Amino acid sequence: MVPMKLASVIDGAETDSSLAVEYASRNPSRSDEVVATVRLAGPEVFRRAAESARRAQRQWAEVPAPVRGRVIASLGRLVEANKAALAALVTREIGKPAGEALGEVQEIIDTCDFFLGEGRRLYGQTVPSEMPDKQLFTFRVPVGVAAVITAGNFPVAVPSWYLVPALLCGNAVVWKPAEYAAASARALAELAWRAGVPAGVLNLVFADGPATYDGLEQALAAGVVDKVGFTGSSAVGARIGELCGRHLQSPCLELGGKNPMVVTPDAELDLAVEGALFSGYGTAGQRCTSLGSVIVHADVHDEFVRRFDAALRGARIGDPTQDVLYGPLLDEKFADGFEKVLGWITDHHRPLGSSAVGRITAAAPRDGFVGDPSTGLYYHPVVLDGVRPGDEVFQQETFGPIVGVTSYRDLDEAIELANLPGYGLSAAIYTTDPKSAFRFRSRIGAGMVSVNNSTSGAEAHLPFGGNGRSGNGSRQSGIWVLDQFTRWQSMNWDFSGKLQKAQMDVATVEPDLDYRLPES
Repeated sequence: MVPMKLASVIDGAETDSSLAVEYASRNPSRSDEVVATVRLAGPEVFRRAAESARRAQRQWAEVPAPVRGRVIASLGRLVEANKAALAALVTREIGKPAGEALGEVQEIIDTCDFFLGEGRRLYGQTVPSEMPDKQLFTFRVPVGVAAVITAGNFPVAVPSWYLVPALLCGNAVVWKPAEYAAASARALAELAWRAGVPAGVLNLVFADGPATYDGLEQALAAGVVDKVGFTGSSAVGARIGELCGRHLQSPCLELGGKNPMVVTPDAELDLAVEGALFSGYGTAGQRCTSLGSVIVHADVHDEFVRRFDAALRGARIGDPTQDVLYGPLLDEKFADGFEKVLGWITDHHRPLGSSAVGRITAAAPRDGFVGDPSTGLYYHPVVLDGVRPGDEVFQQETFGPIVGVTSYRDLDEAIELANLPGYGLSAAIYTTDPKSAFRFRSRIGAGMVSVNNSTSGAEAHLPFGGNGRSGNGSRQSGIWVLDQFTRWQSMNWDFSGKLQKAQMDVATVEPDLDYRLPES
């Protein structure tokens, strides 16, 4: 298959960059296959894209919101019509198993279905005034130009969480996707343009990290970016937050996670194992919501670990076009990162879950592997028993197919352990006791809590986002994301024919506060 040739798109036209660096986006399950060659842009292209968006945004904002909602509806229908093709491209470019890729594309459709109606529900309020012959109003207005920077582990679903509400609310967008998922990003952008989003209202920039940061810095300094949305690592998110803060902006940061699962002594262990398997190893553990640590009550620890180990050893891993739990790692840089994580394993740990640790090769085979492991970035899954709270593998996001297991004695200790790493994205508890579930919910620092369900999973009408090292409290999805892409504007309309001064010219009713009922 001939590789696609991609470049940044501004005002509907591909543009070259002075940087002139070409990046090869490869199929991680067949590393010798180049999916796309991408001309990476320099910082000036990012700034130019924002300037273009600034010019286009005002006219787009004047399009009535219900009409913008129809554009979103058309995007949903186009994605639905192209669901199989888009999912297949996601599988080919990042190695996500076919079933998961179809689910990812469905998430775009669900997002569009939710937000198409919001075009008729961008409600403000009329508010009673303390003055006669005066009315007060509130309105949602678009922020202006949004710069959206996304990761490639969810190359089309997560971007839709930003793009759909931002466009619906009347903003223009500069979208910088991950370069290793460039083909998937271009496909989604093409569908948006075909749905009726004006070219300058959605500009697509391909760039590496340093060029993106420098370009964003230039655009913020020039006053042509009004909102930044970033999905990626906590370390980079901190830098983005600092940069935005210097320009008095509050970004929408969706960052990493070290997501805990607490298993109580009354839990249904098979259900807990099923949840741990999906959330720990789906997408090869490369989700921000991937399970990080299982915190199991000491009374059921050994039995849980036995069942978890058996389930993982029996899981199908390999060729992502087949029915497998997970396929390859996303890209060579993530394989390098996971090799570093494996170096955190020490003598007090007990690795379980597979026939070896590390890269799956002919010399270190995986029982039941689907396909040929030599063609891609395939790694053995690891259940790491004996993890201690001070271990790096307990404290840090691992972003790969590894889950640590530790034990506890009482629920307060479990909650303390769950909060210890300082992330706050997703957390789960498996229990049959409602008291334990609500106690966990009230004390856990995560923005999202699951009871008898995995740490992974999102629905288009529920707020998504984290706290602490996982984000700055901003939320995506549902009506809550509207606060990221609109600002409240108030208006007072005095038709009394005279100047009425609030807090000064207010009529008063004098009460008799000394009155007491007669004693009986």
